[in-house]
Amino acid sequence: MCGIVGYTGTKQAAPVILDGLTKLEYRGYDSAGIAVCDNCGNIDIIKAKGKLKILNKKTDAGKKLKGCCGIGHTRWATHGEPSENNAHPHCNDEKTVVAVHNGIIENYAPLKEKLMRRGYTFYSDTDTEVATKLVDYYYKKYENPLKAISEFALHVRGSYALAVLFKDFPEEIFAIRKDSPMVVGYTDGGALLASDVPAILKYTRNIYYTENHEIVLLKKDGVTFYNLDREEIHKDATVISWDAEAAEKGGWEHFMLKEIHEQPDVVKNTVSYFLHGGRLDLSELNLSDGYLKDIDSITITGCGSAYHAGVVAQYVIEDLARIPVKVDIASEFRYRNPVLNGKELVIVISQSGETADSLAALREMKNQGIKTLAIVNVIGSSIAREADSVFYTKAGPEISVATTKAYSAQLIAMYLIALKLAKVRGTVSEKYYSTLIKELTSLPKKIEKVLEIKSEIQKFASEMVDRKDVFFIGRGVDYAVSIESSLKLKEISYIHSEAYAAGELKHGTISLIENGTLVLGTLTQKNLVEKTVSNLVETVSRGAYVAVLASEKTDGIPDKFKKVFRIPETDEHFSASLAVIVTQLFAYYLSVLRGNDVDKPRNLAKSVTVE
Repeated sequence: MCGIVGYTGTKQAAPVILDGLTKLEYRGYDSAGIAVCDNCGNIDIIKAKGKLKILNKKTDAGKKLKGCCGIGHTRWATHGEPSENNAHPHCNDEKTVVAVHNGIIENYAPLKEKLMRRGYTFYSDTDTEVATKLVDYYYKKYENPLKAISEFALHVRGSYALAVLFKDFPEEIFAIRKDSPMVVGYTDGGALLASDVPAILKYTRNIYYTENHEIVLLKKDGVTFYNLDREEIHKDATVISWDAEAAEKGGWEHFMLKEIHEQPDVVKNTVSYFLHGGRLDLSELNLSDGYLKDIDSITITGCGSAYHAGVVAQYVIEDLARIPVKVDIASEFRYRNPVLNGKELVIVISQSGETADSLAALREMKNQGIKTLAIVNVIGSSIAREADSVFYTKAGPEISVATTKAYSAQLIAMYLIALKLAKVRGTVSEKYYSTLIKELTSLPKKIEKVLEIKSEIQKFASEMVDRKDVFFIGRGVDYAVSIESSLKLKEISYIHSEAYAAGELKHGTISLIENGTLVLGTLTQKNLVEKTVSNLVETVSRGAYVAVLASEKTDGIPDKFKKVFRIPETDEHFSASLAVIVTQLFAYYLSVLRGNDVDKPRNLAKSVTVE
């Protein structure tokens, strides 16, 4: 949610900032703005409601703003409607203190009342204006920007990544974060900050990941970090291995389509990193065989597609490793006061590693002394830094809001963990273990085979484009595929969609089936095919248009089913990795046919950094 870019250096700041903001569009936003300070301390602010192209036009691609120091922002509305007035940057009355902010200031209302008693007035509905004027209040009191920002941090509750310009320090940017991501980089041409790496990767590969309550001072000749006591601290940079082109479309019509087609490589890269000569090596996770033998259960938590990957993992781990697994939605996990005995392993799944609810669940577990394992895609992210162990997936930058390749990488991570557990706990034979390893290495080629039927899927989407309701059903792993498929469809096509365990249809949901309702069944679990087919037949008798996706050797599919998509045979534990490719493409083509913004669907953000 939201995006921040800042730059100070030898170049004109506005074009650099606008370019960086375009790299953060995937995070979701409804307005944007930019502030630039010249070397005399004069700060110009230009804001716009809507897409960045409007701001780009208002600023003449940044040419209207002169100065080599500035900050920019894309806003996703929380406090106050999307409007130019509520857009960032915000400023004090004299326009001598200007700030942008990601996150939510939870106690903004009492802070606003306090400031009003001291003579402050407010022009917007935002908590960010309150934050800006709180910094201004302490700056006027102490005449020290570092002191002002540290006092700000001591008096606010909530999450924030805050970047501030002061008229009195015309070539400097001051910033601080708590629970909202912020990265910093430095090159010979100046210093940069941003909400995410792609915004500044064009300029530097040396990235600093800021910790909570660290203050950053950016100057054109360097970057300095401080703690809240304003003591200088040392930080080491992380070198980003993937290049800027990895976050570009590269000729594809949409990022989502590009990322769908990157999945064979993503799966191959993740598998090959942890498999050496046919042997599984998870030693970098620092989970000893003795520890894995002793745990008595596993809890998996995540949000959205990450949660759905956990549902797949529940079926796979329980069947292969014979250990109880619970899967919780992260936003509910810590609030239900879970009963834990200290012998569990808690696995937190998050693409960005910054998901607020997942991060909160992780911290709650650590407070209770529970061992945590993070599965994340972003090196140095908050969840990665705070978990006891980290499994880094190899998806590379994912730009489209609707995840595809990151989800596939999460599935592979869970398969590998399931195999490790099965191996150390002795719940599978050596022969079957070897078969599973071999099957994992074959998945990339099989995903490529699924991608070869994309024209068939596109044609089907064109026939279904006017459907009002879609239901996905399945049993076991096929049910887990259904919930992810339903989410993918609804979030980018805006068609109402639901997913159900097939056996639940007759417990109420079948009343929603009427003539023309599309029901899509998944049939990859051989011992469950007959039962799921029976459920699908019930919907046909009520007028449903039934399509199914099934493994190549699955038989017993009635002729009355209108469409059958075939996917390659694989071990049934891994079938989700193939089945989901069909529904990803189906959702993509429906979204395109309906004229939607595929990569940036309405009301959604890539990285949800507020609860």
